[in-house]
Amino acid sequence: MFQAPPSELSLGGPPRPVIDADLIRKYGGHGPRYTSYPTADRFVEAFDAAAYRHWLQNRKVGGLSRSLGLYVHLPFCGTLCYYCGCNKIITKDHGKSATYLKYLEREARLTTASLGGDRTIRQMHWGGGTPTFLSDEELTGLTRMLRSEFDFAEQGECAIEVDPRTVTPDRVALLAQLGFNRISVGVQDVDLQVQRAVHRIQSIDQTEAIVRAAKEHGFLSVNIDLIYGLPKQTPEGFARTLAIVAAMNPDRIALYSYAHLPTLFKPQRRIAEADLPAPQTKLQLLTTAIEHLESEGYVYIGMDHFARPGDDLAVAQRRGLLTRNFQGYSSGGNADILGLGVSAISSVGPIYAQNAKTLEEYYGRLDHETLPVQRGLELTSDDLVRRAVIQALACHFEVPKEAISSAHLIDFDRYFAVELDELRGMEKESLVELEEEWITVTPRGRLLVRAVCMVFDRYLRAQRRSALYSRLI
Repeated sequence: MFQAPPSELSLGGPPRPVIDADLIRKYGGHGPRYTSYPTADRFVEAFDAAAYRHWLQNRKVGGLSRSLGLYVHLPFCGTLCYYCGCNKIITKDHGKSATYLKYLEREARLTTASLGGDRTIRQMHWGGGTPTFLSDEELTGLTRMLRSEFDFAEQGECAIEVDPRTVTPDRVALLAQLGFNRISVGVQDVDLQVQRAVHRIQSIDQTEAIVRAAKEHGFLSVNIDLIYGLPKQTPEGFARTLAIVAAMNPDRIALYSYAHLPTLFKPQRRIAEADLPAPQTKLQLLTTAIEHLESEGYVYIGMDHFARPGDDLAVAQRRGLLTRNFQGYSSGGNADILGLGVSAISSVGPIYAQNAKTLEEYYGRLDHETLPVQRGLELTSDDLVRRAVIQALACHFEVPKEAISSAHLIDFDRYFAVELDELRGMEKESLVELEEEWITVTPRGRLLVRAVCMVFDRYLRAQRRSALYSRLI
C-alpha cells in the first residue's frame, strides 16, 4: 500500500494543478497513459494460454491475498463515433451479440476452472464498445451467468459504461436491479456542431434523464466522460458544456485529451484535421475545464479525472489506496483483474494476458476449449519496481523511496541513479521536488505527470518510441 504523506491527508486532497504553457510546450509531447506498466505494446505472443492458466492456478502462491476484479468487454456499437480508438464492432445485427454471449460463457467457465477455489469478485466493470447495445434480456442473462460462475461480494463495486442514446430511465432501473451501482455516461461535448463533426448526436435531455435516473435508483457514483481537443470545439462552446455537465452534479468527470491518430484508428480519418483546435486553443480548452471544475468543487485526481471530495476516488487518494488499471483510476486497492471478451486484458500478480483482438480468433480459440489469450507478459523484478514507482506517481504524485526500497530490496538512489539525474533537470524547472525520502510532483508538474512517469520507463529509454503514443496535453 502507498503511504500518503501528511500533506495529502487534508479533505481537499492534492493541491490544484498549475498550468504553465511553456512547460507544456516543452514536455507535453507524446507518451503512454500508464494504465499498466509495462504498457500493452510490450506484450509478446510467446506468453500464451498455458502461461495464463498457470498464474490463475497459482494466484495465491506465497500467501498473497490480492482481491479479485472482473472486466467484461462488450464490443458492439450501433453507430460509429469518429473519435473512438476502442476495439469495437459497428453493427445493427443483434444476432452477433447473442453469439458473442455464448462464447463469453465458455470463456468464463474455462477461467473459473483454472482459477480454483477463490472466485469472489469485489469489483466488476463492463466496457466496450457499448455494453447497453445488449437487450434487457441479454443484460439479465449475462449477469446471471457471471453470478453462477463467480461469487460476488455483497458490498462490491459493479460499474457499467452506458450510451444515453441506447438507454432509458427504465433500463437504468433494470441495471440497478441487476446489481450495478456505478455508471459511466458518455457525453464528450454537448455542442451540436462538435457532435456533428464526430458523428455522435446526443441531446442534453437524454443525458440529464440518465443521470437523474441513476441518482434516483441509488447508484453510488455517476461519471460523465468529456473530451477536449475535438473538431469544432471552442473555449466558449466548451465552457457551456462544462456548465451544463456540472449542473447535472455527477460524482466524477473524466476529461480526456483527444488523441488524433488516424494511422492507427481508421474512423478518425473522417475527421478533417483543419477542424481540430490549434495547440494553443486546446490548451485554453484544458485551462477552461480545470478552472471551471475546481470552481464547482471538484478535486483533480490525476491525469484525466476529477471527483467530488466525498467520492471514493478522492477518499482513496487521501488514504493512499488509489490505484490505476486498464479501466483508469480505481478506489478498490491493488487487485487481480480477470478480463473476459475479445481483446480484454487480465492482470494477475506479475503477469498481463490479452485475449485475441478479432472475433474470428477469439471464437476459434474457444472452439478448441482453450483460453483465448493471444499475447501477454510476465514481469521481471525490474518491471515490478518500476511499476510501483509509476503507480505512485500517477496516483499520488509522490514516491516514497524507502518504502519502494524495502518492498523490492533495492537501494533506490543507486538503482535509479540515471533517472534521478534526469529528474534534476525537471526539478530546476519546478516540475518535481527531490528530497532524501520522497520524490514529489509539484502543482506545476501535475498536468505533466505522464512525462515524469516516462523517466522511469525503461522500454521508452531503450527504444525512444514515444511518438507512437497520444500527446500528453
